[in-house]
Amino acid sequence: MGSIETILKKVLGVGIIGCGEVCQTVHLPTLGHLSDYFQVTYLCDVSSDALRHCKKKVAGQEPETTRDVAKLCASPSVDVVFITNSNEYHAAHAIIALQHNKHVLLEKPASITIRDADAIIAAESKSHGKVFVGYMRRYAAAFVDAIEEIGGVEKILYARVRDIIGPNSIFVDQSGTFPKKFSDFAPADTEDITNRNTELLTQALEVECGVEQTDETKRFWRILGGLGSHDLSAMREALGMPTSVKGVSYNFPFWNVLFQYPGFAVSYESGMDQVPRFDAHIEIYSAKKTVRVQYDTPYVKGLPTTLHICENVDGAYKESMIRRTYEDAYTLEIMELYKMIVEGKQIKTTAADAKKDLEIFGMIMKAGFPVLDTSKIKSNGDAVQSGRG
Repeated sequence: MGSIETILKKVLGVGIIGCGEVCQTVHLPTLGHLSDYFQVTYLCDVSSDALRHCKKKVAGQEPETTRDVAKLCASPSVDVVFITNSNEYHAAHAIIALQHNKHVLLEKPASITIRDADAIIAAESKSHGKVFVGYMRRYAAAFVDAIEEIGGVEKILYARVRDIIGPNSIFVDQSGTFPKKFSDFAPADTEDITNRNTELLTQALEVECGVEQTDETKRFWRILGGLGSHDLSAMREALGMPTSVKGVSYNFPFWNVLFQYPGFAVSYESGMDQVPRFDAHIEIYSAKKTVRVQYDTPYVKGLPTTLHICENVDGAYKESMIRRTYEDAYTLEIMELYKMIVEGKQIKTTAADAKKDLEIFGMIMKAGFPVLDTSKIKSNGDAVQSGRG
């Protein structure tokens, strides 16, 4: 007879929608390592080749596969749905999962528009399932410790959020997961994602932000929803919401934003180049202490996130580097998901929390780009369509 811990432990069935790079590089390996807690039971993708490839990568039992999102979400073998496909489908597929009373791990961005964020929140309020948005940086042990350090400083004078990285392919190729890309998409699927992208960007930029839709604004909105959402979500938890945006410089592939907070400013600097390094951190300055959380690429498992503290101790300079654990942020995040589902633990990365990112994106766009003639804006309040796999 097993121990009480073994008897009480529930292994959650996981259905994954989207078998692309993040699924192959991050979620399948992490869930495989956490086999005492999770078992992948179902996979869904519009690519049959991706399904065949990922099916072989699942640890434990062989999962079922489908191209039908609703079929996966309706399965009794699925307790939680991981949504890791294209951003255009995040909201639609989260709502289908919630309608089937499933819990959801929703990769960021949770949605591309405030309209769809509200639709997710409304669906969650009617469901037995809960939404957990995948901001893994906020679950890193060093970040959690930094929040306590920041809360103890007398007054924040300045802060910097920095995220300058080399080509993602370099890190992915060195991850040891050997992900593959597939292109066996039906014409109808390609047309559907194109139409969705067009509608969502029109809703986000013209209707909700009131800025002109250009190649530049569309690209920046996608960047904010991708790399930027990690940075700005962490900034929100550490410092709260900014009161305004003082300036924006967008010179792709680099950009800068100056946020105003009560009594201090925050400089957000980010960009992508061809240098194979990953420099992402958030740093807070006070009169006698500086606190920095330093991140490395999440695609190479086990690289530590570290906490750096520089301070004045009785007139002497003291510098500390703290690495509480080698557990990576994705592992820590998914274990928090488990506690939410099994133990009922309250989590911080909710759908309502994720909506605040979109509010900050809107502040940035309005401060940095030409405002659209409001007489040309057409409101679109239609609900999110169910979408394809």
